[in-house]
Amino acid sequence: MIPRFSSRLVALVSGVLALVFTSLSALAQPLVDAAWAVANAGKPGIVFVDLQPPADFQKGHIPGAVNSNYGKDGWRQDRARDKVPDMFPENIEPLVALIGRLGIDNDTHVVLVPPGYNVTDMGAGTRIYWTFKVLGHDKVSILNGGMNAYTNDDKRPLQTGAVTPAAKVFKANLRQDMLITMEDVKKAQAAGQLLIDARPEDQYAGINRHPKSTQSGTIAGAKSVPHNWMAVNGGGMFRPKAQAEQLYAVANVAPTGEHIQFCNTGHWASIGWFVASEIVGNKQSKMYDGSMVEWTMLKGGPVESRVKLQ
Repeated sequence: MIPRFSSRLVALVSGVLALVFTSLSALAQPLVDAAWAVANAGKPGIVFVDLQPPADFQKGHIPGAVNSNYGKDGWRQDRARDKVPDMFPENIEPLVALIGRLGIDNDTHVVLVPPGYNVTDMGAGTRIYWTFKVLGHDKVSILNGGMNAYTNDDKRPLQTGAVTPAAKVFKANLRQDMLITMEDVKKAQAAGQLLIDARPEDQYAGINRHPKSTQSGTIAGAKSVPHNWMAVNGGGMFRPKAQAEQLYAVANVAPTGEHIQFCNTGHWASIGWFVASEIVGNKQSKMYDGSMVEWTMLKGGPVESRVKLQ
C-alpha cells in the first residue's frame, strides 16, 4: 500500500510533468520530419498547409491537410503604388482572412508542406514561415523535405480529394521590425552592416539577372551566400546547423551578428533567413523582401558587378 504522502507526491510530480510537456508541445520547432507528420496528422490544434498545386494536392496529401496556392492566394502581392512585385501585403486583412479560412487561429500549430523537389520549392515554405512570424504567429514549422520526403515511403498514409476546412478567426500582431525597407538597407549599407546576397553566384556576379531587375550585379558591398548551399545537394532537405556554419565560413561571412538577406523578390532570401535565424539561431538576421528588383527599379543605391559583358 502506498502511503498517502507518496500518492500526493506522485500526483504533484505528474502534474508538473504534464505542465512541462504541454509547454514543450506549445513550442513549435522550425523543422519537423515525416515521422513527426505521421504521428501528428489529424491531431487537434495542428494544421498542415500543403503548398502543392491543387491538382497534385487532390491526388495525394497528408491526411487532414489543407491546400494553399503560394503564388495566387495573396501571400505575396505586387505593391500598387509602384508595381514592385511579390511584396509582403500592405493591406494584411485579406491575408489574415485567408489564414482563418484555412482553419487556423492563434492557437494553431501550422506545419507548412512545400512540394520539396528542390531547394527553390522549399522557398515557398520559408517565405510563408517568415510571413507567419511577421504576423506575430510563432507556432509554425516546415516539413523538412516537403511532400517529396513524406512520399518516399509508400507506407505513409495519404488522403485524396479536396479538403474544405472549418473557418476560424486569426488575428495578426504585426512585427513591424521584421519588415526591412529600402531605406533600412541604405542605412545598413552606409553603416557597413553585412548584406547577404542569397541569389545564385551568376546573378551575384552580374552575369544574369531577374527579368524585372533593371541592373545586373548586386547591392554594393554585399557578400554572396547562395541559397542552394543551404540544402543537401540543392534538394529539399535543409542542412544541419554545423554544416550551415561551415558554409558561412567558406563564404567568409560571420554566422552571427546583424545582417540583411536579399535576393530578387524575397523568395530565395527567405531560405537564407530561415537557415540563419531558425537553424543557426541568429535572431539578428533580417530579410529584405523588396530585394534586387525593388533596389534597381526604384534606384535604391549603388550596384556593383564583377562581370562586365560586352
